[in-house]
Amino acid sequence: MRTYAGARFWEDLEEKLSAGAMTLREVLSAQAAHVRVPLDEADALLASRTRFDPSFAPFVHFCEERGYELTVVSSGVQPLIDRAFERNGLARVRVLANGIDTSEEGWRFRFRDASDNGHDKAAAVRAANAAGKYTVYIGDGPSDFEAAVAARQRYAKAGRGLERYLSEQAIPFTPFTQFTEIEASIGR
Repeated sequence: MRTYAGARFWEDLEEKLSAGAMTLREVLSAQAAHVRVPLDEADALLASRTRFDPSFAPFVHFCEERGYELTVVSSGVQPLIDRAFERNGLARVRVLANGIDTSEEGWRFRFRDASDNGHDKAAAVRAANAAGKYTVYIGDGPSDFEAAVAARQRYAKAGRGLERYLSEQAIPFTPFTQFTEIEASIGR
């Protein structure tokens, strides 16, 4: 979406988010309003400019082999995530993300709920906990803070916001750079 909104505009919104002057929901809405292309065009741009983490597919297989239920919770755009997963042979992975309405006047998010992140990821973790499941949360950014805290075990991408937050809060976690590292330590 940065391509359509412009780098400076995007950076200004990111700074406001970091400073707490805007919620993620507000930032996502502002960014989406600048995207005025069909979903297919946005998907093609993402496919050509982004790299799908090569350690994720083996991690999905690892979870499947052990009977671990894997759900991806995202504040992103469900149809774009679904397409990326399909391109990478992972259409079977359950994804919970936001919907989107596309138009030439600008896109509009259909958020999953009324939370400041537009998707209360922690609700999914709390529901799994209530169902008696052992919850492991893997994340990287601010929209992952509450969900990670709600989980029984947590992994935070090294050098990202979630790692800083969990460190500052003295909440136990394991840093990672690739999903293979999680495979080696999960369940300990």
